[in-house]
Amino acid sequence: MVVCVHIPRFQLRVATGGSQDLLGRTLAIAPSGGGAMAIGEVTASAQAQGVRTGMTLGEALGHCRNLELIPGDPIKVARAWDQAARALEGIGAQLELARRPGLAYFDAQGLEGIHGGRDGVIAAAGNALGSRPRIGAAPTRFCALAAALEARSRRARVVGDREARRYLAARPVSVLRYRPETEPLVPTLERFGIETLGALVKLGAAAVADRFGEPGTIARRLALGYDTPLQTRRVEDRLEESMDLGEANSGQLLARTLGVLVDRLLGRPERRSRTIRVLVLSARLVERGTWCEEVVLREAICDARRILLALTAPLGQLPAPATALGLAVVEFGPSTGDQTSVLDGELRAREERRRKAIAQVQALGGPHAILRVLSMQVESPLPEHRHMLTPWVG
Repeated sequence: MVVCVHIPRFQLRVATGGSQDLLGRTLAIAPSGGGAMAIGEVTASAQAQGVRTGMTLGEALGHCRNLELIPGDPIKVARAWDQAARALEGIGAQLELARRPGLAYFDAQGLEGIHGGRDGVIAAAGNALGSRPRIGAAPTRFCALAAALEARSRRARVVGDREARRYLAARPVSVLRYRPETEPLVPTLERFGIETLGALVKLGAAAVADRFGEPGTIARRLALGYDTPLQTRRVEDRLEESMDLGEANSGQLLARTLGVLVDRLLGRPERRSRTIRVLVLSARLVERGTWCEEVVLREAICDARRILLALTAPLGQLPAPATALGLAVVEFGPSTGDQTSVLDGELRAREERRRKAIAQVQALGGPHAILRVLSMQVESPLPEHRHMLTPWVG
């Protein structure tokens, strides 16, 4: 049984300091980089007037002229959500965290004996968070999500194995917004008048694949009760460094500050010679609010110059001057010794496969089946004198 824990409007709650501040107010998180960009989460009062997350600022104000915009605080949101996730892991849950803060999944199997059954696991999850989350339990992750969206703060919604497909058929297609691979599909389905997951299933696999492509195929499988296994997160040490900028809030001075932060992170003894795979670059803006950007490196490295080069482009996306700059490591790679041995082993295996492939081709086609280009008189005016072909040896 998969359990879904959902804290509605988590980013708004963090930005306003508590859920009580949201009651009766038409609030939305302001765009992070200009008026043409999309707004963030909105309150129920704003949603009742037609405002939706992802609307441009002009569209939102067209629906609700008294809409209040508050600056987002992604740094505070990330820290609050990490604290909540660790509280859930404290009851023994192995979590899969969704991309949007406030949404997590875990498998209840193995925890029922600890907490006295399924109801005990659900109660323990609610007590660990203490913020009245919406909790749903079902055979698959997607079905548990649909149940959590329907649940109330004081009462979890549990869907059994036998009723899962029938339950999903009655759910609105808007549930697909919570999965990144199917989120872009929702406006198209609603425009075509497909309001429930059951209506999507009735279209047939061939028709859905032909009209909506891979997202439609994924959505139909989810509606039928099929889903991928949970991918639990690996809890690691989080190294952070920050620095107040003062007057060094733009240009080369900002880049130098970032270089100092990189050197500090690499010099921390807690890194224990491990390479770095994922970093989060953050800033506290002169205007209210914060900004952050996750940077995934192509390969796990510990070279300060290459890390700084990867962070240069995100640093140029700062929406406003900053008063402080922060850098955190959220995922490590292997240690430098392990990385070298793994790389050497991979190169040796690749060389061995190449030799075997060449030997097989030459055995079938003869020694001239594979030729090597040999440079001769490169400066010669005659093309045939510049290079020649010779049989591949070795």
